[in-house]
This record gives sequence, structure tokens and C-alpha cells, in this order.
Amino acid sequence: MREAEKSMAEPQSKPDPDPKTEATVTGLDLFGYVGIESVLDQMRRKAVKTGFEFNIMVVGQSGLGKSTLVNTLFKSKVSRKSCSPSFEEGISKTVNLQSVSHVIEEKGVKMKLTVIDTPGFGDQINNLNCWEPIMKYINEQYEKYLKEEININRKRKIPDTRVHCCIYFVPPTGHCLRPLDLEFMKRLGKVVSVVPVIAKSDTLTLDERQRFKERIRQDLWTNGIKVYPQKEYDEDTEDRILNDKIREKIPFAVVGTDKEHQVNGKNVLGRKTKWGVIEVENVAHCEFANLRDLLIRSHLQDLKDVTHNIHYETYRVRRLNESNLNGIGLSTPLASVNGTAVRKESESNL
Repeated sequence: MREAEKSMAEPQSKPDPDPKTEATVTGLDLFGYVGIESVLDQMRRKAVKTGFEFNIMVVGQSGLGKSTLVNTLFKSKVSRKSCSPSFEEGISKTVNLQSVSHVIEEKGVKMKLTVIDTPGFGDQINNLNCWEPIMKYINEQYEKYLKEEININRKRKIPDTRVHCCIYFVPPTGHCLRPLDLEFMKRLGKVVSVVPVIAKSDTLTLDERQRFKERIRQDLWTNGIKVYPQKEYDEDTEDRILNDKIREKIPFAVVGTDKEHQVNGKNVLGRKTKWGVIEVENVAHCEFANLRDLLIRSHLQDLKDVTHNIHYETYRVRRLNESNLNGIGLSTPLASVNGTAVRKESESNL
């Protein structure tokens, strides 16, 4: 009994408090309104004032509707064809990259949009190494950003010309992916976020389109090709659930047009046929709306973050390691050709 009374009298030792719980102060514990939530408004005002930059590359054979799709995405004339009234497309002998920049404004939010087109890709009889100019261009933009970043007197805001997303247009053949498609996505997927789409999907029936999508997904898996959004980039459960829904639809079967037609008394973007109007923004007709939501409404910032934190960071580390090993500095830019490091002599201000 005495031992029991003694044990009852002694104070019970409390477990050590969780430092995370102890450090967290909720709104109920505050003596009054502090205004921490106003940080979001401050960030929004500054972001709106500064504006945004987004660089998108479109790759595919001629005649697949690359320019039309980009115009449809942003509901404006932003492609290179639309910017040149006297533009006449000829057969390009090589892949010649062309970029066009615009400032688009919607409800007070400004975005500098740069569209990089790749005329001549896949149009030749011999398409050996036709992806090399594209790889070179992407690495040149990383190199340009890296040089600005390591300058002693850096600019307050470094111009961002890095490619944030590459839309790859797959011809609507209904068969498996071509060797050219596989080789391109295998190489480019390591340096940029690639989003494959089935161009002019209205040429396929719904059953043909579904079978074609399944074959493409199988080809991607068999060849170890990872397209955006990659599973390893999912940050939490919410992201994984959202991205899983997107991955189930990849590649997006899209239709592009810049013409409007009347359907049930409403003007809609669509392609008119004998059997009716194929509505571009109707998810029952095509998956253009899903592609637009991915690129603009839900993952635009994530595409920029992946470019900066994954692809550019990989290039930066490789580039700095190369310069340290050889003791040459960064005066000789590194280009990636066929997966190997090739140094090209060029002048630099460093």
C-alpha cells in the first residue's frame, strides 16, 4: 500500500513534446489579426506587374496543323504563318528553327509567349539525325541562361528563353509509332518536357483513335520513353491523382481550327464536314480542351518549374563539371549531339 501511495504521489513524467507541434501557432493562438494571408495578395500583385514568360516548341511534319493548333490554344494569331501575310511555305532542306514572340494580355495579366516552330522536321527522305538542330537550340538557351546567371553583375531579371514545353505531333496513321517518333522523344525527353499529341484526330474513328492511343502508350512504355507529366515529379497525393488522369489520356487526340461555325445558335470553333461540325472545345469530339488545360490552366507553372529545377539543373551541373575538369571555364559552350558532349568554339564576354 505504501509503495502504491508513493507511486501515486510522485509526478508522472510527460513525454517530450513534438517540436513540430510546439512550433506551430494557429490562428486561434494569436492575440489578434496579423495579416499573414496578405502575402498571397502581395505575390499576386507583383507577379501581375512583372508579367509571365512561356516558351513553347512545336515539332512535327509539315501539314499536321502545328500553327493552327497553337493559334487555337491561345485564341490569337501567334504562329509564324499568321505573323507573315506573304508567307509561302516551301520544302525546307534542313530543320530550320524559327521563333515568334507575342505579348498576350487577359484580364490584366500579361504573358510573353514565344512559339518555336521546326519547319523541315521529318520531311526529308533521309531523316537521320534531324533532331540535332532542335537539341542544339534547346541547349543553347540553357547555355545563354547559365552565362547570365554566373555573371558578376547579373541582370535584375534574367531573360528566360529556355523551352518550357515541346508539343510533338504524331501523324494519325492508326498504326504504331515510327522509328523517327521513338528516337526523337527518347532523346528530347531528357532535356525538355515533351507532350505528344495525335494531330488531326478527326481523320480517325473513335475506335481507331482509342486503339492508336493504346499502341502509342505501349510503344512509349516498351522503349522506356517518359513524357510529361512524369510520375517521379509528383509532389503529393493530390498531384498524383490529377496527373494520373492526365497520363490516362496521353497522347491527346486533338483537332485545331481558327474558324467559327454556328451550332445550336452559338458560335463555336470547329471544322465543318458533310456530317456536321467537329467542335474543337467539346471533349466528346476531341481532347483539345484537355491539352489546353494541361498547358495553360493547371500545369503552366509546373512546366516552368520542371524546366528550371530538373532539365536546366541537369545541364548546369554537367556544364560546370565539364568546365572544372578541363579548367577552361565556360567560354566554350557545350552542345549535346547523339547524347555525347561536343564542345564548340565561340566567343564569350566572360
